[in-house]
Amino acid sequence: MGTRTGGRTALTIGIDVGGTSIRAAVVDADGQVLDSALAPTPRSAQALEDGLDRAVRELCARHEIAGVGLAVAGFITPDRSTVRFAPHLPWVDAPVSRDLSDRLGMPVILEHDANAAAWAEYRFGAAAGGHNVLMMSIGTGIGAGLLLGGALYRGSHGVAPELGHVQVMSGGRPCACGKRGCWERYCSGTALVDTAIELLAANPAESTILAREVAGNPGGLTGRRVAGAAQDGDKVAMATMAEFARWLGVGLAMVSDVYDPDLVVIAGGVASSAPLFLDDARDHYATLITGSGHRPLARIRPTQLGEAAGMIGAAELARTELGS
Repeated sequence: MGTRTGGRTALTIGIDVGGTSIRAAVVDADGQVLDSALAPTPRSAQALEDGLDRAVRELCARHEIAGVGLAVAGFITPDRSTVRFAPHLPWVDAPVSRDLSDRLGMPVILEHDANAAAWAEYRFGAAAGGHNVLMMSIGTGIGAGLLLGGALYRGSHGVAPELGHVQVMSGGRPCACGKRGCWERYCSGTALVDTAIELLAANPAESTILAREVAGNPGGLTGRRVAGAAQDGDKVAMATMAEFARWLGVGLAMVSDVYDPDLVVIAGGVASSAPLFLDDARDHYATLITGSGHRPLARIRPTQLGEAAGMIGAAELARTELGS
């Protein structure tokens, strides 16, 4: 039951605090975005909090707001008050919830960005009706949110589930986390580029589009361009997408052996290319899961809410907190 103000269900603000931009939205109780604000992400902690303050006050000037939710790509304490560490943000052991609540004069809650997006998809999007739900946000790396019995699972210390750094290849590609062979090094936008370059080197005559891209701008290849080349029939790009689909199936089978979800939602920047890989990934997953052919399989769907999911989920979690 949402908090009500003057006979109306309260509006809340959800903010996706990314490494390059702050995206804020006013969200109603039906998950609809009514207004938004965008600003670059400052580099220092003080400047970041000043920027968040300005974004909230800009929206509060146009709407009556009851609370704020922040979706952050980082480790959040179980009580959702403190950012322990965020690799692309300046906060370290920062009591962000308390500090911003004091500044704004309203409740502020924190949530991991993938958890916030998973909650949004569960309440209003592709995960509606699921029971045990896994949301994979596949972009530069892999973020994941998990709902068990309809409740967000954060683990004992607030950092679960860190699925992108599960090892899928012993001695494989080095990862920024310090390990080798992490899932996200084979199944992400960054991985698409690495795989395409490896396949180009091994099969230079098989590509026309990607070969021209790399020759013209060796450092400019992106996962989006690889997907576009695959759509246009480039053989190396198509082989790259097939390899991506295989690794997505490998990882989903492994995760399903542990959590046995009934629904998986694929989100993030790579989700826009789902028609190029999702059917193949489903096939690999169905073959590789333990007990293949003798157990129900999870439904695997692309996101419905897209890039707005983190903001919508953070706002809805703030509303839930107010109503508790």
